[in-house]
Amino acid sequence: MADSNFIDYVKFCSRSGAGGSGSVHFRREKHVPKGGPDGGDGGRGGHIILRGNAQHWTLLHLKYKKHVIAEAGKGGEGGRRKGADGKDIILEVPLGTLAKDAETKEVRCEITEDGQEVVLTRGGRGGLGNDHFKSATNQAPHYAQPGEEGVEEWIILELKLLADVGLVGFPNAGKSTLLSSISAAKPEIGDYPFTTLVPNLGVVGYRDDKSFVMADIPGIIEGAAEGRGLGIRFLRHIERNSILLFMVPADADNIKKEYDILLNELKKYNPELLDKKRLLAISKADMLDEELIEEMKKELPENVPSLFISSVSQHNLDKLKDLIWQAIME
Repeated sequence: MADSNFIDYVKFCSRSGAGGSGSVHFRREKHVPKGGPDGGDGGRGGHIILRGNAQHWTLLHLKYKKHVIAEAGKGGEGGRRKGADGKDIILEVPLGTLAKDAETKEVRCEITEDGQEVVLTRGGRGGLGNDHFKSATNQAPHYAQPGEEGVEEWIILELKLLADVGLVGFPNAGKSTLLSSISAAKPEIGDYPFTTLVPNLGVVGYRDDKSFVMADIPGIIEGAAEGRGLGIRFLRHIERNSILLFMVPADADNIKKEYDILLNELKKYNPELLDKKRLLAISKADMLDEELIEEMKKELPENVPSLFISSVSQHNLDKLKDLIWQAIME
């Protein structure tokens, strides 16, 4: 997993620029005796800014940025000339990125739209020049404000994939095969557990040039919320999916029991996940005949739309798309 290009967690030191100092300066011009103070203000220190970019889908480009340091503001000058502001640093992040304070774990912001900008770490304010401090009783102030110090803090960025549909199931339930069958995504597919070690996204084409985004989440096992298997590392990606498509293979000992175990793991991780729309797909149905399918339907969970599918033979995949689209539109 260390070699994967899918990075959904980074931690770095964010340091904004200090503000420039105000200027202590007096007007000196021929034929203008006692010109008075005209020191300019210092420039603002550079901000650290997060910007949403729909072209990114991982935090890989930020993985090795351990320190992000913005430029300091320049000092003010005579003639009431303001110092230049420090250059801002803009970090482009994928949609669904959450920024947290590394020490307090307080959520600072969420980036959910392309082009959305949020100031993560503010630069220090520039100091006022001596021109601001003149008065009737102090006509020649020989002091100005220093610039405000920048802020240094440790920040954690976490990515939660934004998708219309999230595939939820045990390892080898056929999630990757389904995604590769109905989209252009090419996830790794194997006949061993935990073939999928990172989430995969695919755009699924629908009727009349419509489309929706599907996310293949690495397999969940019983006890995942307590850290078993791949643990909760990828469960957070399910939080941003509009619809949860549960997948249970047709050769499972008890389809309803497996569905209930998956549902219970989501509940233990975050009870709010149970409020999402749910669909159930029984995969690998190409090895069943119609009579057996009708018999198995009697034992399926109630109150959740279900469908028998086969990604290999393409059985009922169009009906599955219809079911998903209907749920998205509701």
